[in-house]
Amino acid sequence: MGTSIIIDINRSKMLYKAARKYNSQALEADALHFSTDIWSSSVVILGLIGVTLARFLPHLDWMHAADSVAALVVAVIVIYISGQLGWRTISALLDTAPKGMAEKIEQAAAGIKGVVDAHAVRIRPSGAHWFIDMHVTMDGNVTLNEAHAVTERIEKSIQNIVTFADVTVHVEPAESGNKKAPRQKTRR
Repeated sequence: MGTSIIIDINRSKMLYKAARKYNSQALEADALHFSTDIWSSSVVILGLIGVTLARFLPHLDWMHAADSVAALVVAVIVIYISGQLGWRTISALLDTAPKGMAEKIEQAAAGIKGVVDAHAVRIRPSGAHWFIDMHVTMDGNVTLNEAHAVTERIEKSIQNIVTFADVTVHVEPAESGNKKAPRQKTRR
């Protein structure tokens, strides 16, 4: 069991690394599977130690239940880790972006010269890639070439924050006499 634990630790670390790199839930699920094996094997070893100690120390009656307690601990670990994975899967199905990502993207876009406002950021993960759509307001009198150059700078700025991002920027004219256009509250 000790050898199995060592092998599972190595496999789990490699799978977690690949899961983060490729934003893969399948690899993350496999890594969690090996993590549960590690915890389960460790708890079983402790249960076996408890049962063995109960044989040599008969005055410790509670040690006879060590195997049952170990089984309950394994069940709780599996339920907890399965719940974590289930929640992550639901979040992915709902296209939920990491907390704060939309705000970082808005700030990066709003910081580009020529942008009056950045809003309506929608973020959707797809494997290792991200699809980001957003709206920006700019002076309505800029040329199409100038507006395009600003959107290119916005895309590069966002790709510095979110690697593997496919960014689409929709340009709107700022209202005359008012520096900011009304904000749309749609996100993600």
